[in-house]
Amino acid sequence: MLRTLLAAVAVLAITLPTAAEAADAEAGKVSFQANCASCHGPEGAGDGPVAVALDPKPRNFAEGDFQYDTDGDGTSGTDADLSDIITQGAAVFGGNAMMAPLPHLSDEEVANIIAFVRTLKQ
Repeated sequence: MLRTLLAAVAVLAITLPTAAEAADAEAGKVSFQANCASCHGPEGAGDGPVAVALDPKPRNFAEGDFQYDTDGDGTSGTDADLSDIITQGAAVFGGNAMMAPLPHLSDEEVANIIAFVRTLKQ
């Protein structure tokens, strides 16, 4: 009985999508355009119209490298890290204060933005 239960849990753990996989990248693109593109650009290349005046320049998501390990798990750029930066801003984690927090976004919107940003890596 216990062996069957453990096997079922293992199968579920393998087949359940992560938050980013379950999120909707197309919906994330819409939220990204409304909340992030002025700095990060429409395709996330760090070349939005506001970026001209910023130093340092906004992150280029096509590069796919992320600086922050906000939860201290030893890996930077996890979904949790990106969620923290989006909702709390970068300054809280020692980054540029120009990456303002977006606490008005729902958890679903944040997950969708992360899913969209993940599609930008080249």
